[in-house]
Amino acid sequence: MPSLTDAQVAQFQENGVLLAEEILTEADLQPVIDGYTRWLDKRAAALNLSDRAETLPFERRLARLRTQNPEIEKGMDVMHARLPEFFDFLHCPNLLNAVAQLLGTHELTANPIQHIRGKITDASESSYFNVPWHQDAAVTWEEADETPILTCWIPLVDATIENGCMEILPGVWKQGVLRHIAGGGGATIDPNVLPDIAPIAGAIRKRGVIFMHRCTPHRSTPNRTDLVRWSLDLRYQPSGLPTGRPFHPEFVMRSEKDPKSVCTDHAEWARRWEEALATPMPLRGAHRIAM
Repeated sequence: MPSLTDAQVAQFQENGVLLAEEILTEADLQPVIDGYTRWLDKRAAALNLSDRAETLPFERRLARLRTQNPEIEKGMDVMHARLPEFFDFLHCPNLLNAVAQLLGTHELTANPIQHIRGKITDASESSYFNVPWHQDAAVTWEEADETPILTCWIPLVDATIENGCMEILPGVWKQGVLRHIAGGGGATIDPNVLPDIAPIAGAIRKRGVIFMHRCTPHRSTPNRTDLVRWSLDLRYQPSGLPTGRPFHPEFVMRSEKDPKSVCTDHAEWARRWEEALATPMPLRGAHRIAM
């Protein structure tokens, strides 16, 4: 069943961004939350924390644990934790149906750039959690400039202006890849070329998805609440095209032409990530930064 209306698809094609509510269900998201709850259990035990905050809800627990030891987050990102629940979510039919509509193909590959973020309270404008203006194309090599990589930003709790939702510049994707320079949070758009247009707030409820073109500028904002703003940051693309991260593994998630090519084995997925992460990064790095 189509997840998006024709009007939503047209809106994405024009603006390079679409805030789509109710794409997912609680049943889609809860296994990921359960998986990371279990991961926090193990991590808190490994760090021998005196207060493991086991009775706190998911949107509060990480903040309590982090006050005891900031190392709680080490190894949390998806390619390091390699949880089976996350692997299963990569195949989520509700998500892939919408992705297929926006990319115009059912031959879908999970791009290697995938993240989970637990954004804690932070009143400062500049920190690890507050990524500056950038385009996702700037964290891929030039080989992928013609690959239609679709960013899927998925909140695991409601994303609000108060808890640090994104700001997004619609329509700018038409200008292509802008000049990026080194910034506090990695590659950031050179302020001299940043378009002077009003951003939109990426406030969206849990079960929604923000879809973005690879050249759509966006940034994060401070979390001014006592809740943790959890989110997934996934990317999909048509199969068989460069990913922009040739040193990291890609996986077919849906295929009508060759169903046997779909990666359904969590052990294989985990093994290939483990092997890739054990290999030194290329000297040029992953980000595209002008000198």
